[in-house]
Amino acid sequence: MAGTRVTRYVLDRSARPLDGGRALLAGSPLALFRLSERGAEVLNALVAGDPLPKGAAQLTERLVDAGAVHPRPDEGPYRLDDVTVVIPVKDRSVCDLVADLAPLKHVIVVDDASSTPVVASGARVLRRTSTGGPAAARNLGLAAVTTPIVAFIDADCRPEPGWLEPLLRHFADDRVAAVAPRISSPAAPGAGVLARYESVRSPLDLGLAEGRVRAGTRISYVPAAALLVRADVLLASGGFDEDLRWGEDVDLVWRLDETGFRVRYEPAGVVDHQPRPTWRAWMAQRASYGRSAADLAARHPGAAPPLAVSGWSAAVWALAAAGAPLAALATAGGTALALSDKLENLDQPVAEALRLTGTGHLFAGRMLASAVTRAWWPIVVALALVSRRARRVLAAAAVLPALVDWVRQRPPLDPVRYVALRILDDAAYGVGLWQGAIARRTADPLLPDLTSWPRPSRYDRRQPPP
Repeated sequence: MAGTRVTRYVLDRSARPLDGGRALLAGSPLALFRLSERGAEVLNALVAGDPLPKGAAQLTERLVDAGAVHPRPDEGPYRLDDVTVVIPVKDRSVCDLVADLAPLKHVIVVDDASSTPVVASGARVLRRTSTGGPAAARNLGLAAVTTPIVAFIDADCRPEPGWLEPLLRHFADDRVAAVAPRISSPAAPGAGVLARYESVRSPLDLGLAEGRVRAGTRISYVPAAALLVRADVLLASGGFDEDLRWGEDVDLVWRLDETGFRVRYEPAGVVDHQPRPTWRAWMAQRASYGRSAADLAARHPGAAPPLAVSGWSAAVWALAAAGAPLAALATAGGTALALSDKLENLDQPVAEALRLTGTGHLFAGRMLASAVTRAWWPIVVALALVSRRARRVLAAAAVLPALVDWVRQRPPLDPVRYVALRILDDAAYGVGLWQGAIARRTADPLLPDLTSWPRPSRYDRRQPPP
């Protein structure tokens, strides 16, 4: 990669070397890379941190783009003095946040027409005369930035020490336009129910696994609650879309990706986020996220489906829900046999096909349950009023995945309250989703994307060829 200073790469957590290293199953969406002997040497050198053989750039770029490997730069071209922090704020204090940013020389606070003007010692304050929302506030701050990197941080966030350095290293790759840290919501001792729930179920916390950010992948978005961007690239792209009050950060990330830039998620940098303080504000936040899906679908058709799974997996679960378990098992077995034909060049195609289809069907079941409780619950609830089977499906979709998560994560909440909050969380999002779809007069964010591996998603099929 031109302009990079990468010392080593790591395989994505999905990666499975096969056939003694002559093939690699990895990435998001999952892809099978068949490697020549030289290709296997390149992959081994990437992971080991050894010098790459001549002509390795093409395969390296392909693996990085696919999310099969992730770069770990040892250093980048920028330092803390090359960063300006922009803080959009309305009707709250930012004094503590600005103080936390003290090592940074360039801090801009944008007051989005607060009822009482914001005061921020140690920062330059810009004031809007009318409220324009987060996108407009960020764009005003961006226009005043003179450094090569701009870091956006929301007023309800607190960066942890050393959060910037791991992110700045990724700009060693000239194609990286933006990098996002992990947004965590740790619950303080004695915190309320909402804060404890948010500590394990925040929509802003994307977890511990790094990766490339792209619509339709495992990391399909990053929030602008904390986000580093190349200032010149952001200005050239038109900045944040000021017509969007919610989802403007997702739209920006997708636009950058669609124009050939890379956006990375780097959980080694951490920024803490304060959850909404009241039940009403919390529900309104979730509903707003749902409403944004229609606007995003209008700008990026096919990028925001409520469900994206194999059509065969959907058929397996539909048969099971309809009370035909034998037909579901037969369909699942048939998909394994069909997939083994696609993997015939591997040493053990049947065994690998069984593993892939088994895990794929389980994953699809979880995604279907999520779609039932988030996007489609108004329809399923209506069916449940007249159908005992629909009531069973709805109860299973609402309770079983939440209980599995509770057992796996052991959140600081008892299972009853955790499950109840999961249901409320999903229901609020679904309300906003339907409101947005009706207002926009579009069914796009309500329609599933049913395909079959390795066929690309509805969104990817609409993208121009590389």
